[in-house]
Amino acid sequence: MQPDENQIVNAQVYVEHLLAYAVKELALNRLEIPFRRNALLETLALNAPSTPVEHCEEDLDDILRPLLEYALACGLCDELSKERFGVKLVGLVMPTPSEVSDRFDAICFNDGVRAACDWLYDLSQKSGYIPAKAIARNPKWRFEGAHGEICITINTAKPEKDPKEVAAAKAAPQTGYPKCMLCIENMGYPGRVGYPARQTLRCLPLPLSNGELWYMQYSPYSYFAHHCIFFNAVHQPMALSENSYRRILDMLKVFPYYFIGSNAPLPIVGGSILSHDHYQGGGKVHPMFARYLSRRYTNPAFPKVKIGLVDWYNSVIRLRSRDKEALVKAVAYVNSLWSTYNDAKVGILAHTGDTPHNCITPIFRIERGEFYAELILRNNRTDEKHPYGIFHPTEDMHHIKKEAIGIIEVLGTFILPGRLASELDGVADILCGAKTFDEKALKDPANPLSKHAAMIVELLKANGIVESKEKAEELVRLYVNRVGEKILDCTAVFKNDEAGQEAFDRFMKSWGCVDFVYKDAEDEEGAAPSSSEVKEEEAPREEPVKRKRGRPRKNPIVL
Repeated sequence: MQPDENQIVNAQVYVEHLLAYAVKELALNRLEIPFRRNALLETLALNAPSTPVEHCEEDLDDILRPLLEYALACGLCDELSKERFGVKLVGLVMPTPSEVSDRFDAICFNDGVRAACDWLYDLSQKSGYIPAKAIARNPKWRFEGAHGEICITINTAKPEKDPKEVAAAKAAPQTGYPKCMLCIENMGYPGRVGYPARQTLRCLPLPLSNGELWYMQYSPYSYFAHHCIFFNAVHQPMALSENSYRRILDMLKVFPYYFIGSNAPLPIVGGSILSHDHYQGGGKVHPMFARYLSRRYTNPAFPKVKIGLVDWYNSVIRLRSRDKEALVKAVAYVNSLWSTYNDAKVGILAHTGDTPHNCITPIFRIERGEFYAELILRNNRTDEKHPYGIFHPTEDMHHIKKEAIGIIEVLGTFILPGRLASELDGVADILCGAKTFDEKALKDPANPLSKHAAMIVELLKANGIVESKEKAEELVRLYVNRVGEKILDCTAVFKNDEAGQEAFDRFMKSWGCVDFVYKDAEDEEGAAPSSSEVKEEEAPREEPVKRKRGRPRKNPIVL
């Protein structure tokens, strides 16, 4: 297939539109336009450009559409590689990684770290690396549960894998490069079948005071405001130790507006990538941060640390202190004790043979001059009755959420699979009578609603056929809400009942904690400060970890 004359002219015109967009939205210096134009012309096999464009009001999708139509007609890409080719084109007009790092430092120096983070996050959206439009279409809602608010998001922005792409990926040679999705080698990687292109990814280097090099990048699916990932420059397995907690707190001195936490380094209760040491962070927008303490303790071994249990679905210990080292020591001690703790009365066994089961999900933040650590106690043990995990959602909830319940969910922000958007809509159609309830059809595994058969029967028995689609959608959401609460209840190692809370108290007393004695009303502690509006000067006054030596370069001159 050959492009027609109109497609060629359009491609030449939209090369100029892309360059104008890059100057306006992607921090491209005008002095680089000739160089970047030639790179685009070569990539698109065009012999000459069109008339330069001074201003561009179109969004990136509208600019890329005619360029990709032309590329398809030329055979420069096919339907499976079209998206990757589009990323390649944008990558050709992006500022380089060093330019991004310099610009970040300049903004930091002139306007503060919050403004610098806002700029980098905005760049990630304007480049399409974070698909902001698709994310905005994700169904989202909040509800108030028994132990606090829970946020629900159905992640339709993460594309479903095309069966043809899956088959092509299996047939393609396996290079083992990059080693995983978190390696720094992803920056600029062209992608392949089954692996996304990353020419628009920009990672911020974080040289730490202990000599390590880490990086920060924003998550492409942005599950919450400023969702970011901190990852080691070296590909090595996830681990939690005293050094990990100290490292995270050092990072927080650079990013006091964010929380930073780590998934547990064990399967089932951990993250999806355990092969690369990394943390997650971002805006302090999660419901658990706003919860009150249900019980307070003191511990003579840690006099500088305030200790309490959070009134939350999971089993959460909140520690806080103005002394960073005191907090690190307390967190490390709790982790070491929990890793070997057994309480058969409530099903907690630390090991099966040499296989460990107990671990923590530690989450750190700075609020009003204090360091906070929330330690979520986890256990990944399985048995015949619970093959997916004793403290994991039971199989009757897998039609809503089967995946590991990681750091984001335990904070009260549920990320549900994108398939649910159409499936739950189909359930609502049956509840309002728009589609006929066909019990035989629901038994067919090929039917996408078959996994929801029990849910449909339950809702029909309780409500019958309802009068409108809106009412049906409300019933479906209420059902998903109940499942969300049950999932968090399942993951609690100490249940929110009398026996569970007595067992939680036993654990706290096992490491020397004693009940806090209230002296007056001022001793009462309410919700922990959770505002993302913490001022930078409210962070503990220690020397920040410096990303680079010396004074950063001023912002580039824009002609």
